[in-house]
Amino acid sequence: MNKNNLEIYLDADNCPVRNVLDRIGDKWSVLVILLLGDADTLRFNEIHKYIGTISQKMLTVTLKKLEADDLIHREVYPQIPPKVEYNLTERGQSLLPNLKNLVSWANDHMMEMKK
Repeated sequence: MNKNNLEIYLDADNCPVRNVLDRIGDKWSVLVILLLGDADTLRFNEIHKYIGTISQKMLTVTLKKLEADDLIHREVYPQIPPKVEYNLTERGQSLLPNLKNLVSWANDHMMEMKK
């Protein structure tokens, strides 16, 4: 790592890594992105069911945040009852391989890190 890169990472306001981690580094965002990457399109209750331990309020907050960051797309169908589906945007798709690498690394090293 050269000095210029180090200075970027130390500058909290302009650090790209900190920026991304601020956006997806919470407890649920990566799980939602991975789910949508595997399933293509899911409805709110399906995401809630797959994750299981997330409250509906927290899932709503997470989905809104990911949508605001253009990582997921929310499609509302004008029908009764309302139908809303979520899928990854191109930006979300571009993040997916990196998250899958992180999952692979975590699977390889989880037992060592528990010690």
